[in-house]
Amino acid sequence: MLYPNPQNQMPQISEKAWVSETAIIVGNVTIGDNVFVAHNAIIRADEPGSSVMIGDNCNIQDSVIIHSLSNSDVVVNSNTSLAHGCIVHGPCIMGEGCFVGFGSVVFDCVVGNDTLVLHNATVRKVRIPAGKVVPDGMSITSQDAVECLEDVSSELVKFKDSVVKANLNLVNGYKNLATQA
Repeated sequence: MLYPNPQNQMPQISEKAWVSETAIIVGNVTIGDNVFVAHNAIIRADEPGSSVMIGDNCNIQDSVIIHSLSNSDVVVNSNTSLAHGCIVHGPCIMGEGCFVGFGSVVFDCVVGNDTLVLHNATVRKVRIPAGKVVPDGMSITSQDAVECLEDVSSELVKFKDSVVKANLNLVNGYKNLATQA
């Protein structure tokens, strides 16, 4: 369902995206081409001066919450996966080709390109450089903790790329179903 925010701004969604009927998208939200927004996802830019921008080829999986505080932005750059039940809260910038795992929370931070935040992790008030991995369950809330992060392995690169590919296939599959109805 698409709703205006109190400032009467409506979501802008590419015709090439697929959005579940049970997703809720409110306000100053822009969604690019080939984006998959799964069931029960909530994307809100309803506070004054807030915005959410989701780049091409992203996937917003089941029960993901994206919200932007007043006078802040959430930017999810292209080819990024937000896995089931994670929360991305603005202000926040996610680089290209990132992955945020099940149940993770990412808030008030900048995450570099090709970074993985694995399951049930927390990232807050830091800048993570490109190509790093936040392990399962880790809490990164100081810049000193960022210095300890390891580089993404080739296995994790293959994993995150496979998630993007699988969800692009879902976009095409669901869009094809809609044309057959």
